[in-house]
Amino acid sequence: MNPAVGVAAFAAVSLATAVIGFYGLRVSRTTGDFYVASRTVKPWWNASAIGGEYLSAASFLGVAGLILLSGTDALWYPVGYTAGYLMLLLFVAAPLRRSGAYTIPDFTEARLDSRAVRRVTSLVVVLVGWLYIVPQLHGAALAIRITTGLPAWVGPVAVVGVVCITVVAGGMRSITFVQAFQYWLKLTALAVPFVFLLFVLGGSNAAATSPAANPTALAPAGPYQIISLLVALLFGTLGLPHVLVRFYTNPDGQSARRTTLIVLGLLSVFYLFPTAYGMLGRLFAADLAQSGQADALVLLLPGRMVGGLAGDLLTALVVAGAFAAFLSTTSGLVVSLAGVISQDVFGGSVRGFRLAALISALVPLGIAAMTESLALAGSVGLVFAFTASTICPVLLLGIWWRGLTDAGAIAGMVTGGVLCGSAMVAGSVLGAAQTPSWLAMPAAWTVPAAFAVTVLVSRATQGRVPRTLTRIMTRLHTPERPLATER
Repeated sequence: MNPAVGVAAFAAVSLATAVIGFYGLRVSRTTGDFYVASRTVKPWWNASAIGGEYLSAASFLGVAGLILLSGTDALWYPVGYTAGYLMLLLFVAAPLRRSGAYTIPDFTEARLDSRAVRRVTSLVVVLVGWLYIVPQLHGAALAIRITTGLPAWVGPVAVVGVVCITVVAGGMRSITFVQAFQYWLKLTALAVPFVFLLFVLGGSNAAATSPAANPTALAPAGPYQIISLLVALLFGTLGLPHVLVRFYTNPDGQSARRTTLIVLGLLSVFYLFPTAYGMLGRLFAADLAQSGQADALVLLLPGRMVGGLAGDLLTALVVAGAFAAFLSTTSGLVVSLAGVISQDVFGGSVRGFRLAALISALVPLGIAAMTESLALAGSVGLVFAFTASTICPVLLLGIWWRGLTDAGAIAGMVTGGVLCGSAMVAGSVLGAAQTPSWLAMPAAWTVPAAFAVTVLVSRATQGRVPRTLTRIMTRLHTPERPLATER
C-alpha cells in the first residue's frame, strides 16, 4: 500500500472527528450535557453511538484475525459480543435508566446507601476502562506501522490526542455525534471493500491464484474454553462502563429498551463482515497466520486481492474504519472514566470533567507504551472476564435481589478482581504457549466465585440492608408513565 494513502485516510478520519466534536461543543452548555447529554438522545441515534463505541479494535481487526488462526472456533466471539446485548435488554437497560444515576458508582451508592461501595466501584470502573483502552492503542500502533510505515508510537499518540480534543470540547453530547458517525463509517469501511472482493472472486483467475494452505495456528477450543468465553462475553457486556453510561442518556426506560433492540440489529449486521474477511483470509492470506500478523488481515486483504490504485483506495477506506474504531471506543471509555473521576475527585464540575478526561487518556497511553500487543480479540476478552467478575455481580444483584448489602458487594468485587487479575498476571508471566486454559480463560470460575461470595457475605450481613431499599427498588422496576402524544 502507498503510505501516503494511509496517512491521508487517518488524517481524514481525525479531521472529521474533530469537526463533529466541535459541532457538539456548540450544543454542550450544561453539566448534564457533558455527563449524559441531558438525557435527550433518541433510540436510533443512541444505538448508532453505542455501536460506534462498542465495536472496538477487537471487533474490527481481532475477530477476523482469530478466524484466520482458528477457523470456526473463533465465531463464538461475535456471537458472544452480540448476545451480551440481549442480556442487557432483558436484565439491565430499563432499570438502570430509571435509577437516574450519572455513573455506575452513582448507582451502587444509591442502591446500597454506602460511600465505601462507591469508592470500590469507582476504582474497579477506572481499572476496567484503562484495561480496555490499552488494546485500542495497541491496535492503532499496529495499523499505523503497517499502513503508513510511520513509527508505531504515532498511532496511540494521535488517537489520544484526537480523543482528548473531542471529549474535552463537548463531553457526552459531543461524543454522541462522533460515535454515531463512526459506526456507519466502520460498517461502510468493511462492506464496500468486501463487495469489491466478491467481484474479484467472481473473476476467472481468482481461485487459481489463491494459495492452498491450512493457516490454523491455535488448538481447537474445548468445552471449557467455549463456556468460559461465553461467560466472559455475556456477563462482561453487562458491566462495561462506557456501554452502561449510554443508557443514562436515554429519555426513559422504554427508550433504553428500544435502543438495545436496535443495537442488536446493528451489531448483527456488522459482525457479518469481519467473519467473512476471516474466512477469505484463510484462502488468500494464510501466510499472515504464520508470520504473526493475523490482526492485520482486514488491513492487508483488499490490497492483496485487488491491487493497483483500486486496492490502495479500498485499503484507505479500511484504514479509515480501523481508526474510527480506535477513536470511538477510546472516546467512549474516556467519557465514562472522566465522569467517575471528576465526581469522586474534582467535585463533578465541567472543569473537573475536562481534567479527568486528560488523566483518563494519558495513563493508558503510558501503559500501552510499556507493553506489547497480544491478539486483540483475546486481550479484550480478558477485559470482559475481569468486568464480568467485578461489576456484573453487583449490578445484576443490585437490580434484582433485595438481599444485597454493601459488605457483600465489596467482598464480591474484591474477590472477582483478585482472582481474575491474578489469572491475567499469571498468564502474562507464563506466556500464551505455557498458560493452562483455566488461567488463560478464567471467567468460568472467577464469575461464579464472585457471585457466590457476594451472596454469602450479604446473607451474613442482612442487618446492613439499606433503609432506602423499598424506595430505590420501586424506582428501578416501576415503568414510567407514557408520554402524552402531541396533537
